Amino acid sequence: MRILTIFVLTALLSTSATLPGQTSDDNWNRCTASAPDLSIAGCTALIQSGQESNVTLAAAFYNRGIAYLHKGDYDRAIKDYDQALQLNPRLEGAFVNRGIAYKLKGDYDRAIKDYDQALQLNPRLEGAFVNRGIAYKLKGDYDRAIKDYDQALQLNPRLEGAFVNRGIAYSQKGDYDRAIQDFDQAIRLDPSDTIAYTNRGRAYYEKGNYDRAIKDNDQAIRINPSFANAFNVRCFCRAIVGQLQPALDDCNKSLTLQPGNADTLDSRGFVYLKLKNPDAAIADYSAALAINPKMASSLYGRGLAEQMKGDQAAANRDIAAAKAIQPDIADQFVKWGVPAPKP
Repeated sequence: MRILTIFVLTALLSTSATLPGQTSDDNWNRCTASAPDLSIAGCTALIQSGQESNVTLAAAFYNRGIAYLHKGDYDRAIKDYDQALQLNPRLEGAFVNRGIAYKLKGDYDRAIKDYDQALQLNPRLEGAFVNRGIAYKLKGDYDRAIKDYDQALQLNPRLEGAFVNRGIAYSQKGDYDRAIQDFDQAIRLDPSDTIAYTNRGRAYYEKGNYDRAIKDNDQAIRINPSFANAFNVRCFCRAIVGQLQPALDDCNKSLTLQPGNADTLDSRGFVYLKLKNPDAAIADYSAALAINPKMASSLYGRGLAEQMKGDQAAANRDIAAAKAIQPDIADQFVKWGVPAPKP
């Protein structure tokens, strides 16, 4: 499941001297604008003016870093946060946002160091706890992630994103009941949170409660009809309970919204397998494996489809490869209503 990252991006307002042909206020209004390109232009004018104090110059670098972060230019954002922190080493938001940039680049250890530094400056910085928790979760350290979400919720019991992310961490630990409790709380705080609905649906799916899983994804789709992941999860759950044509429609919709997604190709391969269409199943499973060669469900499903076509040698190879990756994969398919392969 795709997980939503929480951003903590607080714009820092300031004033400066007047620039030729343009007032200080004009440049700061642009620098702190929500439109990234406008913000970059305004902040750059202030940085190049030579008229800013260290404090206000740090603010200009900080805000331009926010703009680059929104544009997905993480390296330039990091350089701006470096500059801001050289000028103002106590600018806690720059540590948090630089941590976010490192996290999005996949450098979780450097991200955690930045969140640590931010929390040394301000131990009540709830956003740093949440983002550090996300970094630990992405490293697979779910217990430390949960501790950070606990800290954030002690500071702010209405921090809906902390409930969502803690629920995801509990799900990844296999504690689906506690995960559902967190998603319930997140939904009470924000009934329009599609991520909470979809992840609660995934937790219900893992518990074998496919009807509840479908209902949660129904709600996510009602809120956001363009939510590709909700269509994918609902597709797979519908396939498990035998709603094969609606399942196929959901997978097709998901792939229209997000073409080439390996998880959805795997789901649609499963639908075709249950529809006893081995050629279509093999095509989708093969496409998924081209993206993720270690996807055990696609290897196993393709093996079953190959067996259905009478290609026992290929079936044996794929089924053996799947079991090497996930030894209980056959039991998983039986749970989903697909019998074990013939000997």
